[in-house]
Amino acid sequence: MDVATAIASERRELAAMLESLTPAQWDAPTLCVGWRVREVAAHMSFGFRFPLPRMVLELVKARGDINRMADRRARQDAAALSTAELVSAIRDNADHPWRPPVGGITAALGHDVIHGLDIAVALGLDRRVPEERVRLLLEQVTPRTLKFFGADLDGVELRADDLDWSFGAGTVLTGAAQDLLLVTYGRKLPPGRLHGTARDRYAAT
Repeated sequence: MDVATAIASERRELAAMLESLTPAQWDAPTLCVGWRVREVAAHMSFGFRFPLPRMVLELVKARGDINRMADRRARQDAAALSTAELVSAIRDNADHPWRPPVGGITAALGHDVIHGLDIAVALGLDRRVPEERVRLLLEQVTPRTLKFFGADLDGVELRADDLDWSFGAGTVLTGAAQDLLLVTYGRKLPPGRLHGTARDRYAAT
């Protein structure tokens, strides 16, 4: 798969999804705890809107804490930018070469896919990420990435019910591949999306 092409397609699809939302949906919570849709959209476009020197400055302001920087900028930008500006920032930068600090181009795809699902799943939208994108990201799941994203799979085996993929060992947790992908990124999902005796462990409260 041409990952750069997949990223561009993902961003255009997400821009179209965001453009269709109502004002109430823009202010609705997402799977990113503490962030509404508008904060997630602002975060997704941060790397396009800020040149590297400005990012370094923002990181210095946050005393080197990248999570603190991301949260502060997402909140400030969400308040300053209109929904139309946030949509344009994603659509107009579909081909932008931004990459996260680690993980390269595949991590950039993961960033877009996961945050898009943070919005879609929380809002109950029926968005299915193309299988080849989900497969590629599932292939990158390792104990190291689970630790990075704070995903606890101790004693649990993830098993997709819509494609041939599993990970881990223990009591079986099943669900759609894209939902299990969210679990590997440390997300809690709305009840009813996962199945198995461990499902409550990964359910949003």
